[in-house]
Amino acid sequence: MSALPACPKCNSEFTYDDGENFICPECAHEWPMQAGAEAADEAKVYRDSAGNILQDGDTVSIIKDLKLKGSGGTLKMGTKVKNIRLVDSDHDIDCKIDGFGAMSLKSEFVKKV
Repeated sequence: MSALPACPKCNSEFTYDDGENFICPECAHEWPMQAGAEAADEAKVYRDSAGNILQDGDTVSIIKDLKLKGSGGTLKMGTKVKNIRLVDSDHDIDCKIDGFGAMSLKSEFVKKV
């Protein structure tokens, strides 16, 4: 039986592995098994709905009508978004859309132009 590391937060010996993470059942702390997991997140590749790689500054087109929360408006299919910025968040793209202002989009709803 292999020895699992103690929890770095509470020093509990009762840690277990769950896929790619270690988990502490006492304090519910999770941490990656690999020491270089943070470096892998920095090299994340963002892809559009067609599988094309997206980069900062690209121009994309929205592939379906998207209803906006709060304002009641709708972004229509085919709307072009210029100069996107990729972010590591629940939404992958930060941008400004003419007539709507600052917006966050998911990469699965856009296509690179």
